Amino acid sequence: MKEENLTLLTDLYELTMMKGYHDIKNEDRVVFDVFYRQNPSNGGYAICAGLEQVIEYIKNLHFEKDDLDYLRELGLFDEKFLEYLANFKFTGNISAIEEGTVVFPMEPLLKVEAPITEAQLIETAILNIINHQSLIATKASRVCQAAEKDDVMEFGLRRAQGPNAGTLGARAAVIGGCSGTSNVLCGKNFKVPIKGTHAHSWIMSFETEYEAFKTYAETFPNNVILLVDTYDTLKSGIPNAIKVFQELKEKNKLPENFGIRLDSGDLAYLSKQARKMLDEAGFSKAGICASNDLDEYIIESLKRQGAKITSWGVGTHLITSRDCPSFGGVYKLAAIKKEGKIIQKIKLSEDRIKITNPGDKQVFRFYDKETGKIRGDMIGYANEVYKEDEQVVLFDPIDTWKKTILEPKTYTVKPLLKPIFIDGKCIYESPKVMEIRQYCTKEKDTLSSENKRFLNPHLIHVDLSQKLWETKNKMIEEKAKQKVKK
Repeated sequence: MKEENLTLLTDLYELTMMKGYHDIKNEDRVVFDVFYRQNPSNGGYAICAGLEQVIEYIKNLHFEKDDLDYLRELGLFDEKFLEYLANFKFTGNISAIEEGTVVFPMEPLLKVEAPITEAQLIETAILNIINHQSLIATKASRVCQAAEKDDVMEFGLRRAQGPNAGTLGARAAVIGGCSGTSNVLCGKNFKVPIKGTHAHSWIMSFETEYEAFKTYAETFPNNVILLVDTYDTLKSGIPNAIKVFQELKEKNKLPENFGIRLDSGDLAYLSKQARKMLDEAGFSKAGICASNDLDEYIIESLKRQGAKITSWGVGTHLITSRDCPSFGGVYKLAAIKKEGKIIQKIKLSEDRIKITNPGDKQVFRFYDKETGKIRGDMIGYANEVYKEDEQVVLFDPIDTWKKTILEPKTYTVKPLLKPIFIDGKCIYESPKVMEIRQYCTKEKDTLSSENKRFLNPHLIHVDLSQKLWETKNKMIEEKAKQKVKK
């Protein structure tokens, strides 16, 4: 996957626009923003992910001979344009919010500053990568939140929408909080823990359930997790598992990692009964893993019911983000840099949420100095500076009377967009996935419990700086006047 050339992973209109710009010799340098408008699953936050794959894509961006031959066959592009593509390389700048960061609607997750032809080509692939992994990382974060301190394992490869979605989705799930994945290719590519037990077919291939359990324990003596619901969970599966555990204990071969997995039935009831049976047999340290179409809502419900489950295998609903299957990120032109001047651009819409923020921007995050919790985010211009010994006023861009006043020395501030590419050269090294996971865990600690609840969460406000707010509203008024004159 890392070596795959994704240059043609683009929509046709990106190439047709490129040709148009090329033909009229438009070499303007532009600024595009990647952002999203609404949190997945009506939640209070999202997790940004996919930057490492964006970096790989940009580094490997080039048209090969067979790409050019295919484009030539379409009859849409002349030889002059194809010659330009043959020598194409990315020469611009990219800034981005680091993977694993908690993010909110409307703030740029990634910013591209490049010649317009280059910036246009990379739109589709960047959105494809960021949208997918941010969606799955966010879903995983919610699932892990529901599981509280328990391990959550990603088990969704067979239900994912293809190999790439399964493997990169597993990567994103680990960033979001999963302790590991069943996906071996993901484990190899990204050095994350791989986990798993056995299937019902293993049990069914033996004459007896007991023989299947015993053989598995002998084959994998350090990881004896037995699937107990092939025939009858309470009358057969758990008793046979206990019998194997007893034999291992008598031989002094019972490993630290041992227990059972439940994959069907009433998981609350069965886990309580299983816990009772295991404890009475002297195996209070035996783990109880549960799977079977789980998501954050089911896990939260099972927790409320007092289920005795110690780890969770989550598959289909996680890897597909079934209740919210798309992230909704967009790529919008924000400015044109021409002859040393910045010409700010704004897209208007009948829908207020679709009106864009103009200019070359930065995202500033303000934290409470005492608690470390997020007080609010502000989208401002890239050249703005905020000093922690000065008062800052955050205000709602629509209901401007709603204000939060940050007194001097009561807060800390951090710009979120970091340089990734400068003049086409990558200056950023992606951390390992498990390091990003650790960072993401700390990021989620900057949210309050009210921000993280599943139903009607308290929202972190994303405000505009005074300068950006004034410019935006002025541009809206000017566009409105032009419309009236026509």
